[in-house]
Amino acid sequence: MTSYLPYEKGVYFPEEAEAANISAGAERQRHYRAVVALRKNPYEENLWKCAVAFRGYKFKTLSGLPFTYKLKKGRGDEFTKELWIDHREGSKSLAWSSVMLAYHNIGKIGEVVDRPKALGDIRGVSYIYGMFYRFGLIDVPEKVKEKMAK
Repeated sequence: MTSYLPYEKGVYFPEEAEAANISAGAERQRHYRAVVALRKNPYEENLWKCAVAFRGYKFKTLSGLPFTYKLKKGRGDEFTKELWIDHREGSKSLAWSSVMLAYHNIGKIGEVVDRPKALGDIRGVSYIYGMFYRFGLIDVPEKVKEKMAK
């Protein structure tokens, strides 16, 4: 019966779909695919796709402070290259250029980075550190993993 149906396998929700509008399984798949693509080809384009896929995800800083970020849409209904960090009482903007500065300061993909300042003296680097760890671009020391896991 199924061989006669005209359906094909495919992505049911575009990358731009909000996490609230898709299932938890679809969101996990989106995260997994973005991270795999970034690890396979660590280029700016794949890093941006990771950033788009993980918007709304609950990251943690080195000290264990939870945060998420949002992306706003600009002209042409495309995301602007500015991350709006939501934490505690308000939100801060984080420019994509800051993320790229930190990205270029990574020595080798997957190596241990002891602290955020090792990525550079960049505004918002504590947030970038948590994001890069989740994206698999850097690894962190064991004691930091324990703090981030709480």
